[in-house]
Amino acid sequence: MSPQLLPKHDLVYLTEDASHDAVIELINAEAFGPGRHTRAAARIREQGPHDRSLSFVCTDDGETIASVRMTPVFAGAAKGHLLGPLAVRPSHKNKGIGRELVRIAIEAARRKGSQAVILVGDPPYYMPLGFEKVAYNALEFPGPVDPGRVLVVPMAPDVHARLKGTIYWRK
Repeated sequence: MSPQLLPKHDLVYLTEDASHDAVIELINAEAFGPGRHTRAAARIREQGPHDRSLSFVCTDDGETIASVRMTPVFAGAAKGHLLGPLAVRPSHKNKGIGRELVRIAIEAARRKGSQAVILVGDPPYYMPLGFEKVAYNALEFPGPVDPGRVLVVPMAPDVHARLKGTIYWRK
């Protein structure tokens, strides 16, 4: 294959801004379908805005192809962030883009003083990225959640002990 026929990827990771809203909605619809707004994590996100300073997109040659958002939450007695949604366009899956977005978002939350980054997700995907299981049924979501999929990156001492109670949006 000659060099000019190889696929070119010019990946750039950027902090999300309002100009990304429409394409992020499209990417999330593509990834999660129409039922995405009924999920318990989505109900938390409806309580208030996500933190754009901790939310990121990936572009490839100027086209937005992936995003991750972080929403400020109280999770029991811990002040943290809910990670998600994380979505990558099908054309760019399995290239490490999602993992890099998660890494960037976690580090940004750590710098901002977050005590925990929480998500509802697939343990085999997220545990190698530093997530740990939250104690079974320790956090109460505004809707049904599989307790085995509630994960956390603890960033403060005794955070697991404080992850007991309701999880909800915070200013």
